[in-house]
Amino acid sequence: MTWPKFLQLLPILILTAAPFGCGLRPKVAPLPQDPAIQAYFNQSEAAIYQDPYRKNIGPRYGDNFEAIILQEIAKATRSIDVAVQEIRLPLVAKALVDKHQAGVRVRVILENSYNVALSQLTDAQVDELNPHSRSRYEEVVKLIDTNGDGKLSQDEINNGDAIIIMQKGNLPLIDDTADGSKGSGLMHHKFMIFDDRKVLVTSANFTTSDMHGDFGSPESRGNPNSLLLIDSPEVARIFGEEFTIMWGDGPGGATDSKFGIQKPLREPQTVTVGTGTVTVKFSPARRRQWNQSTNALIAETLSQAQSKIDLALFVFSEQKLVDVMEPLHNKGVKIRALIEPDFAFKYYNESLDMWGIALPRKGTCKYEPDNAPWANPVREVGVPKLPKGDRLHHKFGLIDNYVVIVGSHNWTPAGNHNNDETLLVIKNATVAAHFDREFNRLMQKAEWGPPGWLLKAVKEADQECATGSRG
Repeated sequence: MTWPKFLQLLPILILTAAPFGCGLRPKVAPLPQDPAIQAYFNQSEAAIYQDPYRKNIGPRYGDNFEAIILQEIAKATRSIDVAVQEIRLPLVAKALVDKHQAGVRVRVILENSYNVALSQLTDAQVDELNPHSRSRYEEVVKLIDTNGDGKLSQDEINNGDAIIIMQKGNLPLIDDTADGSKGSGLMHHKFMIFDDRKVLVTSANFTTSDMHGDFGSPESRGNPNSLLLIDSPEVARIFGEEFTIMWGDGPGGATDSKFGIQKPLREPQTVTVGTGTVTVKFSPARRRQWNQSTNALIAETLSQAQSKIDLALFVFSEQKLVDVMEPLHNKGVKIRALIEPDFAFKYYNESLDMWGIALPRKGTCKYEPDNAPWANPVREVGVPKLPKGDRLHHKFGLIDNYVVIVGSHNWTPAGNHNNDETLLVIKNATVAAHFDREFNRLMQKAEWGPPGWLLKAVKEADQECATGSRG
């Protein structure tokens, strides 16, 4: 390796290496990887790295997603296509700009509501932000404010605001308003295509919160997410078709981009990759097309379970998916599920059906349509205990330790019928072993079953609705 080449790779080598002399050691040995489909987890206990932004927290467990992304950007020689809901990581933005300026074709698609340089908001605009948006704003400000003085200098903005970096670098970029609309439900994809050969698919947005952790919570290690690196021209072709539909003729051209339900409905495509197969499906589908939708593919895949289904989901609100699992449970298929606590106890979340209970919408006696609490409840449904600030952001199902359902797609009607989403069904025992380890890691500190306060709320609602005291 030449010295200039070594210097080019040095930042990536630093990011991927375990901190020298840190004293922290992996808790478990790395699992074998299928060379064609590599699986990574940002809270994995088999790897150690130093957060590139929060250097004060010291070494931590986890696969460094950003280092993997930077590594693949560095390797690209012809093209990089990016479709990601949100990009806030300055190292990624700079790497993409560098490749663009070096003559590599780089194209970026974002969700329109995230195609905003938060450092440029006025005080009045900040005051109008809702609590969630305000939290995102404060996180980005802390990322950009490298000297910690509470003020953003122009130099800090130019080097730390990913949107500004991409704008100043003249990076070809559009969002989901490029079709002339106000945007799809969400441009929720999180994928990259390199040289029309390799595809990176993740459940993580390109933010500190989703990959590394929150500045406001030193204990945070990033929302639990997965990342897959797939080396397959056939898979790259399928993703390239999706990207082309959304990109149209790019920035400043005709409004020929297509997002959301404007995209044509496409059947799942299955290709052989490594020692197994990968099926790719993109959302959305119109409501009358449910049988051809992404959630229908999930239902079909779940229905084939013979012994076990494990779920780790951000939100689970698709009634037809919980319905397809009940007969499997009744005939002995072991079902376990972990749901993000912010959603697990909501009246619309299907964890309640699996617990055999029902809760009406707050302040009413109106239950979720087609609600069907299980007569034979599952108790191994619950919530993980995560570091402060982290949320379970996974969207995966594991069937019989062989089939993995994964992608950006949340198991919801909105993901099915409104959003631009990716879903993969991977049949590969080597890949499945990685997701099995991640589920078991989350299980170790899980809280199972409906909590007492929820059962009390259900009982009170039953009594009030029975007497007609609610409107």
